[in-house]
Amino acid sequence: MSITDERPAATRPLVTRATARAALRGRRARGERSGALGRLLARLLALPPPLRRARLAYLLRRPLFATRLYDWSLGGCDAAVPAATPPDPWPGDVEAGAAVLEGRWHLAGQSLTDPQPLWAPPGVGAAWLAELHGFAWLRDLRATAGDAARRRARELCEDWLARHARYDPVAWAPLTASRRLSHWLGQWDFFAASAESEFRRALLHSAARQACHLARVLPAGLAGAELVLALRGLILAGLCLPGRAELARRGLALLEAELARQILPDGGQIERSPARHLAMLRDLIDLRATLHAAGWEVPPHLVSAIEAMAPVLRLYQHGDGGLALFNGTAAEQGFKVDLVLQRADPRRRPRMSAPQSGFQRLQAGRTVAILDAGPPPPPGYDGAAHAGTLALEVSVGRERLIVNCGPGAPELPAAYRNLLRGTPAHSTLTLDEMNASPLARHGGIAARAPVAYCERDEADGAVVVEAAHDGYAARFGLRHVRRVYLSAGGDDLRGEDRIVPVESAAPRREVRFALRFHLHPEVQASLLAGGGVLLRLAKAGGWRLRCNGAEAALEDSVYHGGGPENRGERRSQQVVLSGRCPPEGLTLKWALKREAGRK
Repeated sequence: MSITDERPAATRPLVTRATARAALRGRRARGERSGALGRLLARLLALPPPLRRARLAYLLRRPLFATRLYDWSLGGCDAAVPAATPPDPWPGDVEAGAAVLEGRWHLAGQSLTDPQPLWAPPGVGAAWLAELHGFAWLRDLRATAGDAARRRARELCEDWLARHARYDPVAWAPLTASRRLSHWLGQWDFFAASAESEFRRALLHSAARQACHLARVLPAGLAGAELVLALRGLILAGLCLPGRAELARRGLALLEAELARQILPDGGQIERSPARHLAMLRDLIDLRATLHAAGWEVPPHLVSAIEAMAPVLRLYQHGDGGLALFNGTAAEQGFKVDLVLQRADPRRRPRMSAPQSGFQRLQAGRTVAILDAGPPPPPGYDGAAHAGTLALEVSVGRERLIVNCGPGAPELPAAYRNLLRGTPAHSTLTLDEMNASPLARHGGIAARAPVAYCERDEADGAVVVEAAHDGYAARFGLRHVRRVYLSAGGDDLRGEDRIVPVESAAPRREVRFALRFHLHPEVQASLLAGGGVLLRLAKAGGWRLRCNGAEAALEDSVYHGGGPENRGERRSQQVVLSGRCPPEGLTLKWALKREAGRK
């Protein structure tokens, strides 16, 4: 067996290489001071009480699941044919499927060749094991469209069934079990329908046992899109396994309560993450299709959720069809996002304003600007949250211009991913290089930057949005106000970032500021002798960035927004406007305009 890390060997700067090295040193030092138990307790204490109790109850019950009595109580299923099969129109990856046929596994940023033992190889992390045991790679094998792929899928499933007939804390974790049930049933026609009856019975028998376990443990302390994913597996199993309709009814009852809790009035999802919004909408679409296939009535709350979420997903899209990089989101491939939207409701237009979700979209001509104008999500739903309040992303046509640094892959060190979550990794303003929303030590947000207001005005095709947050009020007595204007033609984007005193707040003093514009790796940037920065896009031409109130500098940055197909780090640049803010505050004005005839 050989293991390779697919990340580039270069050091990983966030703003500079030194900050990354310092973070990694800090991570090692903290790791020596606190063990796994301490980290677990810290994460539990950060949760709101109801979630904390639910998660603790699940953890305390796990030893019971490994007993023979519990194993006997799970029962099983004697059927050889499912009652229904879920439609699965989502595309697989032909190259990934071919690699699995050759014994090469590319999961969670690591490549393993002929791992031994396959289901628990040494040297891999939890994310790698979760992807392996989740069986999403069955879709990749299907994409190769050959008998060899079908036989390989059966061999791997038979091997898993032989080794994981009973509860295992890794293989039977709620999210992993839900994914596996969804893929076993969703790919039934590909690899199981033509198999011998003994294989089909064994597969459905194990699926029934796992579904029974899911019904007993859910919600298992899960929240947000993860809980909806876990419920999807339970509901699909109840719809597809003969005689298990009660599992579907239980899952649908839990789902109704979750949709009421998670879908905001504007259609956004409570975690404020475009990636989790996409994942949850896709899960709901799959449930709707399976209910139709099984002959069940689709509940009105499920229909309403899909109709409400689709326009907000369009709000998150850049010109290339991919997603904006807010709150743990990578870009995704545009055609995959479009496929979800086509299945959701192709007639719906994008929302331009999502006030409860806290996002604003400015669109004119070929230019799209997306502004995060909301506070971080509430406790328990902030696992993917970034400290990027008032961050801005801009694209022109199908090319991205101004971005955030992106989330980083799960296998990256936690300290480095926290740097990517920080305010300096976003295209917004920082004071004294501190996060507008301090990050919790073991994930989530420790203190949320409150958004004082957000106002939007449109006239004659032009759009202006102004929003303010008080994330620095308690520490510096200062408020960040950002005003963004986009002309009707889309060739003139102007901004004003004000640092203003807050009454009855902390004593004010002079403080360092930095206003950052992180650039996509494909953007070529150069300082101009007359002031400002020239930004060149391959197809959208040249754009001149000018500013008043600070000197512009070009510095190194990194980009981690490539999505699952390109999860490595890419070098990029950032424009930084920096200086010192006096106690009475200051105003920074900037303008980004297309250069006529400049390529």
